[in-house]
Amino acid sequence: MSQKPKPSHGLTACPDCTEPLEPGDRFCGACGYDLTAVPVAGAEPDRPTVVIGAPVAWPDAPPRDPGSLSTLTQHPGDLPGTDSGGRDLPTMAVRTDGPSVPPVAAGETTTGSGDFELAAPDPRTAVRTEPAPPAPAATPATSAPAPAAPAAPAPAPAPAPGPASGSALCVACRAGRVDTDGYCENCGHAQPRERDHMERELEGVAAVSDRGLRHHRNEDAFAVSATTLPDGSPATLAIVCDGVSSATRPDEASAAAAEAAGASLHAALPRGVHPQQAMHEAIVAAAEAVNSLAEEDGQDGSEHDPHHHRNAPACTIVGSVVADGLLIVGWVGDSRVYWVPDDRSTPPARLTEDDSWAAQMVAAGLMNEAEAYADERAHAITGWLGADAYELEPHTAAFKPDRSGVVVVCTDGLWNYAEGADDMARVVPADASDRPLHSAQVLVGHALDGGGHDNITVALVPFTVDPQGAGSA
Repeated sequence: MSQKPKPSHGLTACPDCTEPLEPGDRFCGACGYDLTAVPVAGAEPDRPTVVIGAPVAWPDAPPRDPGSLSTLTQHPGDLPGTDSGGRDLPTMAVRTDGPSVPPVAAGETTTGSGDFELAAPDPRTAVRTEPAPPAPAATPATSAPAPAAPAAPAPAPAPAPGPASGSALCVACRAGRVDTDGYCENCGHAQPRERDHMERELEGVAAVSDRGLRHHRNEDAFAVSATTLPDGSPATLAIVCDGVSSATRPDEASAAAAEAAGASLHAALPRGVHPQQAMHEAIVAAAEAVNSLAEEDGQDGSEHDPHHHRNAPACTIVGSVVADGLLIVGWVGDSRVYWVPDDRSTPPARLTEDDSWAAQMVAAGLMNEAEAYADERAHAITGWLGADAYELEPHTAAFKPDRSGVVVVCTDGLWNYAEGADDMARVVPADASDRPLHSAQVLVGHALDGGGHDNITVALVPFTVDPQGAGSA
């Protein structure tokens, strides 16, 4: 499916009455709004404040396959933080999670789509059982178990036994014990599932994912991994995915995408693949994994248009790789990567640009960032992974920071409560590079304290610069 042509005025709808526009329109057909007065979005790329140095001794990225689904990737020396196409974001269809809903307090009741009503206990008050032993450093980790076969969903784990009595304490009434079916014997509440709160820490990377206080399930997923390059130097990666709630099986979409992207990167980096090319390929692999979920839906006898999967499973993706002095980021959608230096007297930066309605309004000069993200349409996304997405356009960028810091990879469940780079830097603990798991827990707690309106997922990747090789301030 080809992309829609971009109108000369850069708009798909009238800024006054929201009537759809056609390419070349000079006036709105509904209200007569003069579209020639709308400022054209500038082509100046975003230039984060992270210092970009000379490229390191990586081999050239492989040439682009003429049949590739997306744009060329870039080399570290080519860019000061632009996205991989070097051009404005394309105009395309909008997919939205629906209107925002006021957050509910811990203990209030929410209703999930097609599910019975269940309490939304505050995850911070849950009784934690003994944590599972960490996975080996060379194994990608996701926030949900990988399915045994592509068509099979991940099984729901049985509740972990608690101390002494052999069962856990209920997180709702704090009095009853939980039976083997996962329900409180005292108040009858269903207990949090394994995916409701997930944590993982490996050498050089940590991640936490939480259901939040409003949603009935966690539709986010992550994959973290540590590996080595051909020369033996370490490489760490983090992938974060956010399921599109208005789609079918969004939790499976995010889990499949995170698993596929993490596995792709973990396999490519030790082979010496240029890390930016590896990120590009990982996003393509994630898209194929999500597309396959729609193909499975089409095999169950239901009617499906083979050329258009309506409401197909979908998610966003964002990831980072830290390897050999380089910081690589890649994304599709509105999940983000932030750079927070250890020296907080130096400026932080946001390293990604949202595929969203709000970002397009800011780019077109119709709103400033504060106005755009305050609008109820702000989180309507214009890019996602899924069978009903337009042509896949992975964005990738490479950076070479001249000082140590921490890379924050997160879904909008966190950045809604710390939107700007300075806001994020204020809530990231000062010792985040030394205690990434603790800091990720603090950030999730910050979002919960703010209302926990959405699922919350954050991965932290410390970036260390050898003092002898650090650049000037």
